[in-house]
Amino acid sequence: METMRWVDGFLEILDQTLLPGKAEYIKCEHYATVCDAIRRLSVRGAPAIGAAAAYGLALGAAALKLAGRDEFIAAVGQIARDLSATRPTAVNLQWALDRMLGVLQSNGSNSIEGLKEALLAEAHAIYAEDLASNRRMGEFGEKLIPPHAGILTHCNAGALATAGIGTALGVIRAAHQAGKNISVYADETRPLLQGARLTTWEMVQEKIPVTLLTDNMAGYLMAGGKVNLVIVGADRIAANGDVANKIGTYGVAVLAKEHGLPFYVAAPMSTVDFNIAGGREIPIENRDEREVTHFAGQQVAPAGIKVWNPAFDVTPARLVTAIITDRGVARPPYTDTLAALAGK
Repeated sequence: METMRWVDGFLEILDQTLLPGKAEYIKCEHYATVCDAIRRLSVRGAPAIGAAAAYGLALGAAALKLAGRDEFIAAVGQIARDLSATRPTAVNLQWALDRMLGVLQSNGSNSIEGLKEALLAEAHAIYAEDLASNRRMGEFGEKLIPPHAGILTHCNAGALATAGIGTALGVIRAAHQAGKNISVYADETRPLLQGARLTTWEMVQEKIPVTLLTDNMAGYLMAGGKVNLVIVGADRIAANGDVANKIGTYGVAVLAKEHGLPFYVAAPMSTVDFNIAGGREIPIENRDEREVTHFAGQQVAPAGIKVWNPAFDVTPARLVTAIITDRGVARPPYTDTLAALAGK
């Protein structure tokens, strides 16, 4: 199922807040609808957010009724700032917007319609490149998966988090297609249950054996010898290999280290932020306390209780066995190997 699609001049986004019970698309006729979809997690996952933001910028630009190039570029810049403000941690969001704005700056045309067409073409390119990027990550990562492996994953880094087959789940899909007879263990991933709602749903569609567990069962599962490796996605990777991913990932990495298990991260090079030296510099999004105090609309905690609800945590590079990118597999020291893959 497509995470998003461009239909008749508008963007349609699969509303992931309704999965797995219902599959419905949000018709985005205005870029503000895209902002809302990103903010409320109707679309989520760093690569998917980037592609959605690119289309949102093209959508917003298409609606502008300005005749002058400078005024048009300034207005598009404001739309980009609105989109950028929706979620601070996923670097692909800003990466895609910067790339879109770069198209405007490099295009010398004074034709507003021509600039609008250039923006839409770049959004289509970002979407198509993510499809190809996912396939390459699957090819690189599959070689790291032994036959009959039990694979633990946290949150959702599948097709629903990208435009293609996924990052971490893309590797899993590739291993499955290679006939390696793998099985998947999916952390529930509290508080919004992306593992329970989304990862398991994807695996069921693909007929890949999957077992659901709550987040606090992972250590005992590893101790029982049922896990051979861990693979997760990422929302931002610092230049030194520190990885920001869904809250709870750090704990899984610590457990993997304790049990001598490989801990792999799968993400495109666009998720690597070379402007950030280490994980301490990564901005961490804090979300609504109701995500913790309520479940399915019902209050499950005392009224007025203080809540800490970071959406992400940072896993230090020393706990990461390898980072699977669309340009190859990076291993420590990541400051050198990630830069080499990026051609820096």
